[in-house]
Amino acid sequence: MDSKSKTQNPGPPEPIERPEDASHTPAVDSPPPASRFTFHVSRYLSIYAALWRNSVTRETMFKANFLLWIVVELLWFGLQLSFIAVLYLHTDQIGTWTKWEVVMLIGGSHFIQQLFQAFFLINCTNLSDLVRTGKLDFLLLLPVNSRFVISLRQVDLGAFVNAASAVAVMAFAARQMHLVPTFLQVLGFLLLCVAGITIHYSLMFLLATISFWTVRAQGIVWSYYNLFNIARMPDEAFHGVFKAVFTFAIPMLLVSNVPVRLLANKLTEPGPILLMAAMSLACFVLSEWGWRASVKRYTSASS
Repeated sequence: MDSKSKTQNPGPPEPIERPEDASHTPAVDSPPPASRFTFHVSRYLSIYAALWRNSVTRETMFKANFLLWIVVELLWFGLQLSFIAVLYLHTDQIGTWTKWEVVMLIGGSHFIQQLFQAFFLINCTNLSDLVRTGKLDFLLLLPVNSRFVISLRQVDLGAFVNAASAVAVMAFAARQMHLVPTFLQVLGFLLLCVAGITIHYSLMFLLATISFWTVRAQGIVWSYYNLFNIARMPDEAFHGVFKAVFTFAIPMLLVSNVPVRLLANKLTEPGPILLMAAMSLACFVLSEWGWRASVKRYTSASS
């Protein structure tokens, strides 16, 4: 076959890759969103596990301090129960709350407070020192969410022991009332406890960010901590402006009253549950706004 016939019968043409065809084949395969989410969750869990190991090491170095604070908290818890015992020598009910219902309320309040103390209290109170000494610079440069590290870098292990004592008191009060909560009641109680802890953490963290504007803010933070005592009292003991303030502005009366009301069959409508969920979300959003606004005006102490 001569060259002319080859030209007339060239055979099937070679496929030509068009630009639009190449665009459909990415150079690097990106992981799906589910894989990225799983990666971030596992990464933060590993970071939090490392923070826990550091906290355990620190507690083992100061065993006497660890045991002392457990004893102090137990004595304070016992003092509150003794106060209620004396109070009910002179009355049968506070509103619609009987003696053992109030004992359960104090136990629930102590349970929420101790879990908050275990995870967040020391970290919120230390934010002022981080700002004042310039140690916050190092935390802001870490390749993780800075609020996550600042809020969870230390764990108070002794508070878990005190939380267990609160559960024991609640179980004893339930037995005295011949109360056997259902699984859904217990689950709802735990979820509402999480909402209560979120309220405590968000408001205290928001107050701690005042340290970006002032030299020290521990006094303001600890003043809020002292308001925890209000959460131990039945909401029906308060009226008027005081009750409105500590229900909507500073929702202390929601934190423990709503979870214990659910557990003790004292809730007749879902309104308080929805209000508590809304307040926990609102408090967290407000604290996040305050945190971001504070970081924007932060000037390194080393500059």
